[in-house]
Amino acid sequence: MDSVKLSSMTPKKSRLARTVAKVLHLRAATGIAPVDGVQKVESQEKVKDDKKIGNKSTVSLRQSFKISSDEEHQRSLAMEALLAKLFASISSVKAAYAQLQCAQSPYDVDGIQAADKLVVSELKNLAELKQCYIKKQFDDLSETAMLLAEVQEQKCVSKTYEIMGKKLESQLRLKDSEIIYLKEKLEESNRQNQLLEKRLNQSGQLSMPDNLHRSGLSPSHFLAVVRFTVKSIRSFVKLMIDQMKATDWNLEAAANSIVPDVVYWRADDKCFAFECFVCRKMFDGFNLPNFSLPSDSLPERKNKQRHFFRRFTELKSVKAKDYLAEYPKSTFAKFCRAKYLQLVHPQMETSFFGNLSQRNIVNSSEFPDTNFFTSFAEMARRVWLLHCLAFSFEPEASIFQVRRGCRFSEVYMECVSEDALLSSENALEADPPVAFTVIPGFRIGKTIIQCQVYLSLMQSRINR
Repeated sequence: MDSVKLSSMTPKKSRLARTVAKVLHLRAATGIAPVDGVQKVESQEKVKDDKKIGNKSTVSLRQSFKISSDEEHQRSLAMEALLAKLFASISSVKAAYAQLQCAQSPYDVDGIQAADKLVVSELKNLAELKQCYIKKQFDDLSETAMLLAEVQEQKCVSKTYEIMGKKLESQLRLKDSEIIYLKEKLEESNRQNQLLEKRLNQSGQLSMPDNLHRSGLSPSHFLAVVRFTVKSIRSFVKLMIDQMKATDWNLEAAANSIVPDVVYWRADDKCFAFECFVCRKMFDGFNLPNFSLPSDSLPERKNKQRHFFRRFTELKSVKAKDYLAEYPKSTFAKFCRAKYLQLVHPQMETSFFGNLSQRNIVNSSEFPDTNFFTSFAEMARRVWLLHCLAFSFEPEASIFQVRRGCRFSEVYMECVSEDALLSSENALEADPPVAFTVIPGFRIGKTIIQCQVYLSLMQSRINR
């Protein structure tokens, strides 16, 4: 093959060769082809364009987020305003209902109708708020509307309190008038009781016919005298306790010296211990015909009932004070003298009155004119009448009492403290035993007049 000479090449071909040579030289010098450089420039421009697009996207996202946040804030305000209106409407319903209740007592027709209309109106308002929530219609639920709803709620709450305050004031006035009325009735009852008690103490009349004969005696007559006697005993005990309080006696110690180791259901129950003491002294010797009076002469057995019934009728309608003044040496006067000296201890009399003047008068066969002795004489008269009536029966009535610690029996006993029976189920023992006999019981043939007892757990049993 013939070699190609440079001289034989065309000018066009020589230009191409020169171009190729330049490319090869450039490539050898830089390692980058002209085409690569073009591509690189194009890619850089593309990156710049992408950055511009990215910046625009970021701005658009921020704008959309800002719009979403504003919408959420508006929605939150709308819900708060809706709730404020809801609470305000509920408070209005409460105020209207309170007004409705207040108008019913005293009955007010116009007030009831107005309150009823207001309740219906507020219920309709609640229904409209419900529809607004369901349909997402939050018109005019701005922050201002929310504040206005809160103001309305506070006004309704204040109105409710005002209505209830007026109602309570009305009830208070009504209670005050009831208290005044009950106080007046209580004062009237107390005056009547004092009048009746005064009449009973002054007249001493027993609730039995004046033409009563011994042949017509019955246990009901004896029971009536027992009740009058118990009443006079308690009246004297009350006077004695008042004297003890006035002279600063230790009532607890005094009661414990009479019946020791007794647990009382109430503090006032200690009075039963003093009743027990008085009954022991006054009824001592009751079963004996002469009532422990050694110089008292009695008739024969066949005339004994007639003799005692005559004593009963002689003294039943007379005041003890008047009888003692007229017959200071009578059998009843001897009985009064003996029982007073047994019952009223010298130390007690000195403590009550500062001296023994009353005791000295009694010892001298006279009788003092004091309220204390008058109350004692009335009690002694009724005990004496009970004794006379007991021996007017054939066979005569007898006295009995129960021992300490016995079980309670409804046949023979009556409890003087209702708290003991009501609280027995909750006590340490189901059936509290008898602590002491307060008022003795009586037998008239087959008839039993219950003795009055105090039930209590003894201190020794509690300590166990």
